[in-house]
Amino acid sequence: MRGLMEELYPICRSITGDGVRRTLDVLGRTIPIEVTEVPSGTKVFDWEVPDEWNVRDAWIRGPLRPDGSGEKVVDFRAHNLHLLNYSEPVRTTLSRAELDEHLHSLPDQPDLIPYRTSYYNRVWGFCLPHRLREELPDGDYEVVVDTTLGPGHLTYGECLVQGRRDDEILISCHVCHPSLANDNLSGIAVATRLARHLAELDLELTYRFLFIPGTIGSITWLARNEPTARRVRGGLVAANLGDPGRFHYKRSRRGDAPIDRAVEAALRTSGEAHAVEDFVPYGYDERQYCSPGFDLAVGSLTRTPYGRYPEYHTSADNLDFVRDDALGRSLEMYVSTVALLEDELGRAAGRAGDEPSTISPAPRASARPSARDRILVSTNPKCEPQLGKRGLYGSLGGSEKGREEQLAMLWILNLADGRHSLDEMEARSGVPRDVLERLVDRLLEADLLREA
Repeated sequence: MRGLMEELYPICRSITGDGVRRTLDVLGRTIPIEVTEVPSGTKVFDWEVPDEWNVRDAWIRGPLRPDGSGEKVVDFRAHNLHLLNYSEPVRTTLSRAELDEHLHSLPDQPDLIPYRTSYYNRVWGFCLPHRLREELPDGDYEVVVDTTLGPGHLTYGECLVQGRRDDEILISCHVCHPSLANDNLSGIAVATRLARHLAELDLELTYRFLFIPGTIGSITWLARNEPTARRVRGGLVAANLGDPGRFHYKRSRRGDAPIDRAVEAALRTSGEAHAVEDFVPYGYDERQYCSPGFDLAVGSLTRTPYGRYPEYHTSADNLDFVRDDALGRSLEMYVSTVALLEDELGRAAGRAGDEPSTISPAPRASARPSARDRILVSTNPKCEPQLGKRGLYGSLGGSEKGREEQLAMLWILNLADGRHSLDEMEARSGVPRDVLERLVDRLLEADLLREA
């Protein structure tokens, strides 16, 4: 797993482009990968496959001397996080003040490069340590962003490990991040090694491994594979599996599905420090699999969750941050979970009589809509609607700005299935009633909700 991560770390990945293809080519030397290319402009529920982005080079040079020469102060070739992911091409000369409008840094972590994206907003920018940003002197700067952004394809990969039955377990990981080792590569490495291991076993269930761009990749896969999705009995999103923190399991939306019971049993019997948390419609691709139009039983088994370690989405999430012992124990936890699923969903189906499950159920509150309260229904129940194109979501990805309001909207849309009242939304989400009412009105105005 360490060797795989070392090979993949330098590749500049995004939600489309040659970086994803190169990554899948590397994985294909280890496990059989079926690669799918989906043309730009393809409608996938409320979304559209974006134009393809590739980068050749990018830099900032200056301050420029009278003869036009100057030193490169920010260089994409030194670290691919330096370039705002999905930057449109540009070649220009700017003053220091003009340049600053296109720079992103972290005042609280002045020595680190942040990871930022702008997939659906045509801009350009650079990310750099805040200390360097403050030290840039006045003067003119040459800016070159040598990228292509136009019609192409979105690429994803699948590896199917066939069992006796067609009932499937989904293991999903995102392949869209550039040089981020824990949040991206650790999940890819564990999933790849797990696929190799399962291919050597005699299995009852079938295991489908997805290597997809985050958000738009899972939405695209679901849009193209609805019949296959109906065979999914459970699944896990794999990420953040190499850091030294304790295990965390985020339950599926259902909360008491076999996958939830299996993971919790594996954690209990492992002796490892761990925490179990209820589903929240924010984070990785579990939020698409668990959208009300699909409601697949997909949870997320990680070590430290996204956003909860200081290295997250910065240049400090590098290969040195990932520990081999943590990777190994993460793989073991996935193997243990599979063994329990095989017993619960696989071999149990062939046993005569009703034998008790070896997995104790996870608690879950039942939903009892009140006839006196408002009941809302999403007009786009299959995956999240695209909030950004309606001005309801931040245009710059990678930061936590505006997270609380975004999360509240996602709660409303995820629970707007005709079975949850506004009171129940408040109880389950923890969002105050007045905030829910205000955001419901905005979502109704955007035709994303209707009254039941």
